[in-house]
Amino acid sequence: MTMHFIRELEQLKNSMVDFCAQVEKRTQIATAAVIDRDGENAGKIIATAHEIDDFELAIEENCLKILALYQPVAVDLRFVVATVKISNTLERVGALAVNLAKKARSLTRQAPMTLPAEFAEMSARANAMLKDSIDAFVKLDPAPARKIELADDEVDHRKRQVKKIAEAAIVAAPETAPQWITIIAASRNLERIADLAVDIAAQIIYLVEGKIVRTSGESE
Repeated sequence: MTMHFIRELEQLKNSMVDFCAQVEKRTQIATAAVIDRDGENAGKIIATAHEIDDFELAIEENCLKILALYQPVAVDLRFVVATVKISNTLERVGALAVNLAKKARSLTRQAPMTLPAEFAEMSARANAMLKDSIDAFVKLDPAPARKIELADDEVDHRKRQVKKIAEAAIVAAPETAPQWITIIAASRNLERIADLAVDIAAQIIYLVEGKIVRTSGESE
């Protein structure tokens, strides 16, 4: 490998670490904004949504440049390919964070309500899954990546619980329907973030071991 190639790969890795940190932070802020009805932080996430798009585009262009100039093979090729896919997934997580922020801002305009504990638990689990998948990527460690899909079942279970609670609350007090519909939609966003964390974990296993892993959301 030439020194130029090694330097390009190192810069790509550093950019991905920064991108991961940005997406993780924004997701945490957005989910907290829903729980705390924090319109100010929600607004900041919405206003800076373009930053995630720009970051993802820059990384993809860098990957294409490396492929064209150096034609990497073996693990280096897998790293570049996995990086393209993971950066695309992170961009989708960032978009979901924006969706959550919009729901948080919507809640600030509606009558106050008490969120069920299940929603906060779901939020914490989805954020933990995202953090674990990012940590696995930074460390290039497939071991924690293999455990992430198991946690996805808990997120799905919490989403079903939130929906049942919301439906019962709407029946009991129809005037609260707008707030609860917003919470149901937010829980769907959290579920999707957890699914994308599973996708990232699958890419890490491919990157390190060269094995393609089908996630539960993929067809057989």
